[in-house]
Amino acid sequence: MKILIAGSSGLIGSALTAFLQTSEHEVVRLLRSAGEGILWDPKNKSVDISELEGFDAVINLAGENIADSRWNEAKKKRMRDSRVETTRFLCETFKKLENPPKVLVNASALGYYGNVPEGDVTESHPAGKGFLADVCQEWEEATECLMGEDMRIVLLRTGVVLSPKGGALKKMLTPFKLGIGGVIGNGDQMMSWIDIEDLVRAIYFCIKNDSIRGPVNVTAPQPVSNREFTKTLGKVLFRPTIFPMPAFAARLAFGEMADEMILTGAKILPERLTSTGFEFKYPTLESSLNHLLK
Repeated sequence: MKILIAGSSGLIGSALTAFLQTSEHEVVRLLRSAGEGILWDPKNKSVDISELEGFDAVINLAGENIADSRWNEAKKKRMRDSRVETTRFLCETFKKLENPPKVLVNASALGYYGNVPEGDVTESHPAGKGFLADVCQEWEEATECLMGEDMRIVLLRTGVVLSPKGGALKKMLTPFKLGIGGVIGNGDQMMSWIDIEDLVRAIYFCIKNDSIRGPVNVTAPQPVSNREFTKTLGKVLFRPTIFPMPAFAARLAFGEMADEMILTGAKILPERLTSTGFEFKYPTLESSLNHLLK
């Protein structure tokens, strides 16, 4: 297949690009600066539309990192615009093509559901409340201009991606290896996670499976509490986990992000993936961490 990727330089995009190229697909990158790919400027709505003709699939992973700094109004605007406005521009551009892609796989996130302290959450669960929930709703709605077009749309509601190369796990490794890791808050908040290898495989599965459309929870089938995550990571690293971070300390350190991402959570289940036959290589947290760290 001929596949176009926006956001190819991030943690997920880099792994996905390598996977697809190894599988002998032709991968073309949408780039904001000069390089080997198609140059575009979503902020100023600029791209050579002729270069977007003839792709089998498009994967849009574009979006500013939400956890690399404390949130302020300027940061939150960049987080929103880099997702919502970029996706809207991309989709409006696809409507103009003579030979548009057959499938658009567009990133979203579990922030869509907000904080759900009890019960299982599948794709049919309603949207939650809060900044991230609002952004995710707008992000997904930005694809609606393609409704009625002959294109399948998949919305990836991705969980906490586990990889030692980036994201939450990379940030945890240093304190945990030093033996100063511990539970955050009361430790009861659920963490819906996925091994980066399973994530990449799931995206490819969604591209190939014509029956999959709409929202897809891209998480492992066995979510865990923060307490269980802490215990398992300590076990895999052979380190104690006796230094908790109280809720007030998390709020001091991370500000608004603490209440949106760290002290809250939901038990997300990948119902759409499992019902369509996707098989996880790393369904349990311990199997994933052993794979990633050993």
